[in-house]
Amino acid sequence: MANESTKVDETGSLRPRSSRRGLWIGVAVLVVVVMILAAGFATSWFGLTSSGTNTQTITLSGQGSTFALPVISAWSTQYQTLTGVQINYQGTGSGAGINNIIAKNDDFGATDAPLNATQHQQNPSLLTIPESLGAVTIAYNVPGIPSHVNLTGPIIANIYLRLITNWNDASISSINPGVTFPNLAIIPVHRSDASGTTYCFTDYLSKVSAQWASQIGTAKSVSWPTGEIGGQGNPGVAQAVVQQSGAIGYVELAYSLQNNIAYAKVKNAAGSYILPTLDSTAAAAANAAGALPAGDGDWSHVSIVNATGADSYPIATFTYLLVYKELNVFPSGVMTQARATALVQFLWWAVHDGQSTAGTLQYVPLPSSVVAGDVTSIQSITFNGQGLPTS
Repeated sequence: MANESTKVDETGSLRPRSSRRGLWIGVAVLVVVVMILAAGFATSWFGLTSSGTNTQTITLSGQGSTFALPVISAWSTQYQTLTGVQINYQGTGSGAGINNIIAKNDDFGATDAPLNATQHQQNPSLLTIPESLGAVTIAYNVPGIPSHVNLTGPIIANIYLRLITNWNDASISSINPGVTFPNLAIIPVHRSDASGTTYCFTDYLSKVSAQWASQIGTAKSVSWPTGEIGGQGNPGVAQAVVQQSGAIGYVELAYSLQNNIAYAKVKNAAGSYILPTLDSTAAAAANAAGALPAGDGDWSHVSIVNATGADSYPIATFTYLLVYKELNVFPSGVMTQARATALVQFLWWAVHDGQSTAGTLQYVPLPSSVVAGDVTSIQSITFNGQGLPTS
């Protein structure tokens, strides 16, 4: 009996020690697992943001306008930091942006030239969403002259028509008293790709030069006179101007500033020589935009070039995002509920919070009336007939 009692006591004294050891091992394992999960959550190992939204595979694709490339690139970086959603945007030119969204190769397109009437009629479900305003500068590389000489629309047209070929031409000297221009050939630089910047530039020239309007006209691509240089995108034109003494080109304001290129004051419709600035571009929009179409309307006649008003810079444009009103139009499996929601929420963010970034990059933040129109358009976007949350 004593032996059996001892055995029982021994068994009783051993089992608690074993249980406590197992308990501590379990606690240690649990702590390690919690630490791993916490680290994974903090670094998005599992594709989760703090809101619990799975963003691991959500990458939105877009392409088009190089005019808007600086601001959309900045948005892409900011938005990924905020949400984990990646925005893969390529500056391929407005023509490519339009063609690829029509072909449904991207989630959105970007363009400085609105859809023409035919494109709108053939693609009535594409929404036009203004996302920023910007100025096209007349950049030049002429050693020894000031950074902001005076030019007029007709003079710029005649330079690109090859009717004015030297920087010391009397028509240029006469509107720049005190400036001695060198005997230097003018080398016009234009876009080699289908371009919304070209559309804005040629739209302006068509309004100020009857000869330009009849010979060349307004388009994303035109037949340029011989003896000129082509550059790919705004970066290509800016680089060509930098490299060629005597060159003149048209680029969005940010490219002139980034490359430290001189650019002209351009005579506006009121007769004032105006530099492209946020204020002068905003003045152009205020004086020229008027009542804009609905997002699914025809934007082909919208133009803010050669605006009235003493303070308006005459070569300015909206830049637009193009997106389908019903997102189930893409090939099967391409668009998902999560991706559609991410697209709508990015658009919403761009026309609201993203506008503060636009201002820092020399794009004019959208007027409140334009944002209101964008809100209506974005709220109309559906996936499989169902509305999508904007935040």
